[in-house]
Amino acid sequence: MSAYDWALLLGRVWLGVVMLLHGLNHARSIDGTAKWFASVGFRQPRLNATLSAFGELAVGAGLVAGLLTSFAAMGLVTTMTVAFGAIHRFVGFFVFKRPDEGYEYVATLAVFAVVLATLGPGQASIDHALDLDVKLDGYVGMAIAAAGVLLGALQLAAFWTRPENSA
Repeated sequence: MSAYDWALLLGRVWLGVVMLLHGLNHARSIDGTAKWFASVGFRQPRLNATLSAFGELAVGAGLVAGLLTSFAAMGLVTTMTVAFGAIHRFVGFFVFKRPDEGYEYVATLAVFAVVLATLGPGQASIDHALDLDVKLDGYVGMAIAAAGVLLGALQLAAFWTRPENSA
């Protein structure tokens, strides 16, 4: 494997682990996660909590394995778009400015997901073993991953209203 493939493996697995841990945290307490979703303005908070938890687990597993990597990246971009739209954009850029955190973290994860989908998962992936990588990377991968912005916006439009007490 080349240094390029090792770098893709490192980045892909790290993003996957981050998403798996987020998903596990949400899945540990769907009721608690649903209460949080309700507190930040989501209608049908239990549905959103369940979709969030299991979506993040699926995204994380897909990234770690390098399976349908561009679609896993799209799921990550969708999740980060929802987080940005409902929470982080109101705080500003820097994560250290307020306890609610700014958007630098979610934006960084989303941008790296699009980069990964564009470059492809590398040789150490199921996509490569199935010859899917060359079909799902480049501009196709970029477009698939970037479509997560639209999906996140649709989720926000369908389920979220800014709470009156938010900044």
